[in-house]
Amino acid sequence: MGKEIRIIYDEAGDILDMSIGEPEEAISREVEDDFFIRIKQDTGEVVGFSILNFRKWFKNAKDIKILPVKGELVFS
Repeated sequence: MGKEIRIIYDEAGDILDMSIGEPEEAISREVEDDFFIRIKQDTGEVVGFSILNFRKWFKNAKDIKILPVKGELVFS
């Protein structure tokens, strides 16, 4: 079985955060304005990403519905 994916949307901060696998220490690197990836420093493995100002970047996307979520969505 693969790793779990956790997706959290912070409506107040307008941040979408996705983590792959169990939470672990990582460094964040901005790859584009408001787009960050989290990388394990020892292996270079990507363990998640964050999108700041999510509504601004995806305001024209018709298939994305922004729903307030309490807690986490977990896919495995």
